[in-house]
Amino acid sequence: MPRSLIVIAVIAVILVGGLFVLAGRSGEKPLVRVEKVVPLASLQK
Repeated sequence: MPRSLIVIAVIAVILVGGLFVLAGRSGEKPLVRVEKVVPLASLQK
């Protein structure tokens, strides 16, 4: 087999493996509830 064909095959395997790794990562973070004190004056406007 020509050397260039081997190089292309190795690069393709690395790219496909990288895609599987990225697809398996969790992209969503759980929501965090934040409580904030609201002054009474701002509610009376």
